Amino acid sequence: MALQTWNSKDYEQNARFVTDLGMGVMDLLAPQPGEHILDLGCGDGVLTKKLADLGCSIVGADASPDFIQSAKNLGLDGRLMNGEALSFTEEFDAVFSNAALHWMKQKEKVSEGVYRALKPGGRFVAEMGGKGNIETFEKACRAALAKRGLLEKIPEPNYYPTAEEYGDLLTKQGFKVEYINLFERPTPLPKDAKAWLHTFRKSYVEELDPADVPLFLEEVQEAVRPKLCDARGHWTADYVRLRFKAIK
Repeated sequence: MALQTWNSKDYEQNARFVTDLGMGVMDLLAPQPGEHILDLGCGDGVLTKKLADLGCSIVGADASPDFIQSAKNLGLDGRLMNGEALSFTEEFDAVFSNAALHWMKQKEKVSEGVYRALKPGGRFVAEMGGKGNIETFEKACRAALAKRGLLEKIPEPNYYPTAEEYGDLLTKQGFKVEYINLFERPTPLPKDAKAWLHTFRKSYVEELDPADVPLFLEEVQEAVRPKLCDARGHWTADYVRLRFKAIK
């Protein structure tokens, strides 16, 4: 199975909205100058840089070499690291994460690593995909994969929990959950469904016969068009987000 991979240029063109929409969870974090903060799943570092510009001491961690290089190019302390195997111990005042935790399916290892990384009283503040996220996209993708006999070979790459599920996970780890909320956020896309698929479903596309890729993309795009594209040709993804704040 191909793993999801990331390309900074592709991300800039097709997914900058992910960073732009991270300001809401930044407000929940309420970062203070001088705080030592870990940005877990920092991506290309654009949102991480905003934290640094506020006077925080920031470490950005991501499993993508391309993303980490982009973060370093912004002058950030970027660490190539799997979020399911964090190596920090009581170093951070806060762990922040935007649109990354749903890619880390070993969720217990993530919460364990974050808990260990925080100082006592430190906070874990994050936003991720929640139950129902991109349901229209995913159903169309799975149907197209099933048609090709690939459904069993290519599992879904994400974990989208309910507020109750993730709240229980955090509580069992020892966190006190101060806030958790699951909410719908229909999100305008900069391009069409094919561009979204190229960026966020590479693990599907890369398992296909290259000659079949255009047909697969067209098939999925037309399947989701009735729900996700308006009469003017504007695309909107059916995003559902889970946002929380928990204290060690």
